[in-house]
Amino acid sequence: MDREQAREAERDAILAATVPVADGIAATFGPLCEVVLHDYRCPEGSVVAVAGSVTGRTVGGAMSEIGLRVLARGDEAADELNYLTRTGDGTLVKSSTMVLRDSTGAVFGALCVNVDVTAVGQAHALLGSLAGLGAAPEEPPTTTFGDDIDSVVGAIVDAHRPRRNGGWAQLGREERLRLFRDLDARGVFAVRRAVEQVAGRLGISRASAYSYLSQSRTTTYPTDTGGPA
Repeated sequence: MDREQAREAERDAILAATVPVADGIAATFGPLCEVVLHDYRCPEGSVVAVAGSVTGRTVGGAMSEIGLRVLARGDEAADELNYLTRTGDGTLVKSSTMVLRDSTGAVFGALCVNVDVTAVGQAHALLGSLAGLGAAPEEPPTTTFGDDIDSVVGAIVDAHRPRRNGGWAQLGREERLRLFRDLDARGVFAVRRAVEQVAGRLGISRASAYSYLSQSRTTTYPTDTGGPA
């Protein structure tokens, strides 16, 4: 067995050993808890085990925007703990994403814990209103959870859609470069066919999309202070 084969075997063993951990966490916290085990070697079908059901994930499903963001950071990725998000149907979810590393320190997967706290959030809002505690906390972002990676990529791209009339067609060259840079930083282009999907959204050729991506990786920009293009 060569070095690369040994590395892959080690990663497979770590994933296999983590499956009962996922089952144990979900069993401990009950029906409002879901634990998802990801293998980042296959972004389009990264889910290798699921215990519980909160986001509707199934084995063989794709990673979410959160997973793509972690993937984009590579070995510099860190655990993301106790953050709030919402699913497309409005479920309020408290989550933690813990990266998995092999013996060299390389990130190759993640263990994600999702807890449905919708009822807790509603109770908190009601009690705060009764107690006169003022404005509600900031609304958490909506995250696309699904087994289809194309829907995840599409949601990330559409979140950057220009608000002004004309939409994508009105983007200038610099704006398109910034868009490609931002999508790249979010891990979008780690997914197969993502360049083609983005090209279709923008109404440009695949060759143009590859050109924008290449240029965005070699162009330096000042720090952004605004929102999406």
